[in-house]
Amino acid sequence: MKIKTITKIALFIIGISVVVAFGDKGGLTQSNVTGWKYDKDFGFTTKGGFVVKSAVPFGMVAIEGGTFAFGQNSELTSTTVDNRQRNVTVSSFYMDQYEIRNIDWREYTTWMKMVFDSVAPDLVLKSQPNVNVWREPMAYNEPYYQNYFSHPAFDQYPVVGVSWEQAMDYCAWRTDRVNELALVQAGVIKESDFKVLYRMKKNNKDSVATDFVFNTQKYLQQSTYLPVNGKKPKKNINGAVRKVELSDGILFSDFRLPTEAEWEFAAKGIKADKTGMISQGKLYPWPGAQMRNPTKKQLGQMQANFVRGRGDMMGTSGSLNDNATITSKVDAYFPNDFGLYNMAGNVNEWVLDVYRSTTSNVTSEYNPFRGNEYVTLDSVGLDSRNNPLYKINAWGGITKYIKSGDDKRDFKDGDLESMINFDLDSTKMIIDDSLDITDKLRPQITKTTRIFKGGSWKDRVYWLNPTTRRYLDQSRSANDIGFRCAMSMIGDNDKVKK
Repeated sequence: MKIKTITKIALFIIGISVVVAFGDKGGLTQSNVTGWKYDKDFGFTTKGGFVVKSAVPFGMVAIEGGTFAFGQNSELTSTTVDNRQRNVTVSSFYMDQYEIRNIDWREYTTWMKMVFDSVAPDLVLKSQPNVNVWREPMAYNEPYYQNYFSHPAFDQYPVVGVSWEQAMDYCAWRTDRVNELALVQAGVIKESDFKVLYRMKKNNKDSVATDFVFNTQKYLQQSTYLPVNGKKPKKNINGAVRKVELSDGILFSDFRLPTEAEWEFAAKGIKADKTGMISQGKLYPWPGAQMRNPTKKQLGQMQANFVRGRGDMMGTSGSLNDNATITSKVDAYFPNDFGLYNMAGNVNEWVLDVYRSTTSNVTSEYNPFRGNEYVTLDSVGLDSRNNPLYKINAWGGITKYIKSGDDKRDFKDGDLESMINFDLDSTKMIIDDSLDITDKLRPQITKTTRIFKGGSWKDRVYWLNPTTRRYLDQSRSANDIGFRCAMSMIGDNDKVKK
């Protein structure tokens, strides 16, 4: 199918969907996660008078960091403690106000189809969520299998069936789209013209399609566009005539998954009161230990989407409680003190960390994290002006690799303490770290085992506590796991509105 046909079909779907997109003030075709506008014929456009850079990245909330009690603050007697509580500090950062929605992910898959449908179809396939997560042997979920991701009725629902690896790819894509927009609005480059891409494809020039893709890292490594021997330099495909550096303050930091510590801090919504005191014993993102809102105005309304008891997903007809059989809209229920929605229930959320049961014993007191992989850009020599030449990957970005010794995901592993786990059926101690402390069907713990948190529509109330943690291999997905993005805050805390 030709790129134009694909684009029109996909954007027709998006066009219907964005009518109710959050944050849309009058215009019905603007992305809530990148700031780009949708063009009815050829993808995305910047036309519409955007500012060069907003104070806070699109769709995000500024979170002022600080010290907090990180780790378990409740007990489940059938499991071993794998997150002992201790005081740590996280620096200020940005967090998505909502979980990434189906409409947000369809924007991503639409863009991938427009750029890579013929030159790299494997990348297009890789961007698709796994709708098979809705198929269960003893449940009739075919309507969700067929419609949950694609039907506009589910636009505002969190995307599921997305692995940790896919979520990271999305973060990288979002980084490039936001930075591309920032440079266009600063007058540094011209916006990508998808009509040009269409003509390239029509003329079978698929080999140059990746040159069309703006990539932040590749842009930063390019030579400055200055006259050479008195001659005007050749413009790149984006029409760049000058170079912006990080020091110019135009480009955003990378979008990424939040660390476990950031996620837990944000979920708890920890803020000091007028006396400077904070509450460290919060069991949920809201004050108190009730599942229903105790305030006079919203008395009795459910505060999260979860399972009340065996077989009770939403209450009885005529008197529903959380009003959601499966997931609910990402703005459902009440935000926490940071203005973040659904930090408990609805869907579990991927975080950046590798899982280990002893992480809390060994990580830093400042920005604790396990999972570091220090990457190096893959240089293949120098050009005629002694600038580095880099290998370009299928995305049109620079290939990266990890030098020997720079993979720190298993740092301080291998000692007896880190290998202890318990069999839930017999309470027998196992010395091989091969069992999940909550689910024996989960895979063996490895360097690719990642943490998810928050509880979901199919979980009991215990898992809604932000301190709880579970894990799954980074290549797997489920119908109760989604994600939201984070971004490091570069600079002072005065960027956070008091």
